[in-house]
Amino acid sequence: MSGFTYPSPNLMSEFQAYLQLGFNHITDSNGYDHILFIMAICAVYTLVDWKKVVVLVTAFTAGHSITLALSTLGYVNVNADWIELLIPVTILITAFLNFFHKMPKNTYAPKEKEPAFRYPLALGFGLIHGLGFSNYLRALLGKEAEIFNPLLGFNVGLELGQLIIVFIILVIAFVMIELLRVSKLTWVHIISGIIFGMALSLILNNELFRTLAGMPVDS
Repeated sequence: MSGFTYPSPNLMSEFQAYLQLGFNHITDSNGYDHILFIMAICAVYTLVDWKKVVVLVTAFTAGHSITLALSTLGYVNVNADWIELLIPVTILITAFLNFFHKMPKNTYAPKEKEPAFRYPLALGFGLIHGLGFSNYLRALLGKEAEIFNPLLGFNVGLELGQLIIVFIILVIAFVMIELLRVSKLTWVHIISGIIFGMALSLILNNELFRTLAGMPVDS
């Protein structure tokens, strides 16, 4: 067709490479802090609540997409040590709030209205996580001049990985609550308690936190 230009193979291969890097980064068990946060925001839901989860995850996505772009492009620059401390703090707060989430006593009872603060909270915490993603992406890019294609590919890869994690969490919750008949309140408290403990461990072992608290730092 006239006026249509096919993308060059180099651009496509670069996009695919960074898409894979983004996917690997969000799903990497060695950097599980982002996975923990996604688990925390999804912990009070099952598959039947997928619409609420879509809105929450979209808010988180919007937040981290903004700061991922701004930071990678050089418009925002925040000390990486603070981001490494703030990310587990976002996990801790989200897991803690899950203990106060109101829910019906059974599946067929009238559902409580979703607390309005969860959406801006997901957006705000997404801004912090985006800075964490950007530190990794900037290290990959180095002094590369053209960053739009890598940035887009990396962000798409993050989203694909994130959607898979969300789906797995919701399926597990559905199996535990709807099929194995575990109380939803019990499930939420158990999974949120585990996430809370892991986030607290990340904070207590963070070098910046230990320095600020006057605790000994491992050399």
